[in-house]
Amino acid sequence: MEVVNSFFVTPSSSRLKGIWSWLLTTDHKRIGLMYLYSILFWFLLAVLLGGFIRLELMFPGETFISPEVYNSLFTLHGVIMIFLFIIPALPAVFGNFFLPIQIGTDDVFFPKLNLLSWYLYMAGGIIAVISLFSDGFPDTGWTFYVPFSISTNTNVSTAVFAAFVLGMASMLTGLNFITTIHRMRKKNMGWMQIPLFTWSLYATSWVQLLATPVVSITLLLVMIERYIGVGLFDPAKGGDPILYQHLFWMYSHPAVYIMILPGMGVISEIIPVFSRKSIFGYKAIVASSMAIAVAGSLVWAHHMYTSGMSDTAVFVFSLLTFVVAIPSAIKVFSWVATLYKGSIQMAPPLFLSLCFIYLFSVGGLTGLVLGAAGTDIYVHDTHFVVAHFHFTMFGGTGFAFFAALYYWWPKMFGRMYDFKKAYIGAILLTGGFMFHYVPMFILGLQGMPRLYFDYLPQYAKGNFFAGFGAAFMIIGIFLLVINLLLTLRKPMDASSDPWGGTTLEWQTPSPPPLHNFVKEPVVLDYPYDFTGVVKKYAKNTKGE
Repeated sequence: MEVVNSFFVTPSSSRLKGIWSWLLTTDHKRIGLMYLYSILFWFLLAVLLGGFIRLELMFPGETFISPEVYNSLFTLHGVIMIFLFIIPALPAVFGNFFLPIQIGTDDVFFPKLNLLSWYLYMAGGIIAVISLFSDGFPDTGWTFYVPFSISTNTNVSTAVFAAFVLGMASMLTGLNFITTIHRMRKKNMGWMQIPLFTWSLYATSWVQLLATPVVSITLLLVMIERYIGVGLFDPAKGGDPILYQHLFWMYSHPAVYIMILPGMGVISEIIPVFSRKSIFGYKAIVASSMAIAVAGSLVWAHHMYTSGMSDTAVFVFSLLTFVVAIPSAIKVFSWVATLYKGSIQMAPPLFLSLCFIYLFSVGGLTGLVLGAAGTDIYVHDTHFVVAHFHFTMFGGTGFAFFAALYYWWPKMFGRMYDFKKAYIGAILLTGGFMFHYVPMFILGLQGMPRLYFDYLPQYAKGNFFAGFGAAFMIIGIFLLVINLLLTLRKPMDASSDPWGGTTLEWQTPSPPPLHNFVKEPVVLDYPYDFTGVVKKYAKNTKGE
């Protein structure tokens, strides 16, 4: 049997060896892994910062950090989590690694641009860290709201420039993916033969490409305001701070779907594989992905019900917010329908996916509370919003990230992990998550404001319990990561298709070779046809 070298041991260019074969590579798989290593670093750093925030809030008054440091901590936590983890995690890591393989090609359309995207991502992260050591990290929160952001003496400009650079990386990735899907998929692969993860990346990429320039220009305007003082957002000079909010959320709410759509794509891959059953409503899921990308770009002002908008505007944006829930519900119903009467094979990726469905559903339903103006005005800027946001973003994107890691890790590294440790980590993470954020819903309904360093005595019990939940969360996260890293010390023991998948990445060795395929991949008429898989596993169980 011919031994096939994986991309790990085959340099992208015969002239490059060692670390240079990675730093100057144009191989999409290596770039995906470089994103993985850097994103895991930023993610774990942000988790630790969040732990410090929660530790401070466990008890009323000043515990171990000052109010100024607290403001900088939650700003840094938000900037890293949003711009360096949640937005790029799934597209940059798994999109880069698997999108070309899923459509049967050897690389992305612009390989050098792909490498540039990673360097821009790293540059943005480094610039954000530099801002820590020059005049203090900004204390504005990750939204950089004016007029505070243009008047504070902290180093807002550097942090804003970091976010601008990260936006450039995001746009280039989106452009690359759209072009790759249109121009490089196998000739016999029609639009209705594309895997759902790739479809989710396609919808996401359009949002990245069209929405990101809005926030990029807005952030540049903040820098211009700070240095030149043109008065665009300054009411004293005839400016309008509400204009900033419109421009910021015109990107940042679509960005929610940049974060969550790839996660939905991951779940749409995992559910049918471990149900041994074709995905229910393939075309409906495809249509809902595109509908989310469109409708999600039209609801930004539901963040601004208390800013003084007209009643007509409030009604329109409230209605559109309820409309955008429909395609998300279609996905959830399709996943549940796929599980119904399926031949379910429980494994860590499926367990994490089920946790995703539950937590994201809670986040989505509480989003309707915030989408309705009457209830939103009551809980606006309270801990209810914090809980909803984390249920949607981390309960959604965060759990989808771990589900994707545990689903595709054997393919990426050729190594299988310890299931027992995976289950323990997932249970700790899920239980800690619930224990951490459910009290915040109650605190929000009781009236506790978000972003506050201190609070009234009646909020002490809820914050105390939330602190314990955060501890279990952090332990679960580190256990899940360590469990995977320990496999790197093992010999390669994963088969080419350990789960019984039907999409093209399971037709290549684990890990894949340099140009992805050893032999020509076979494109199925329907990407989730499990007829052959069911027969194969039935034979194995009979001992044939």
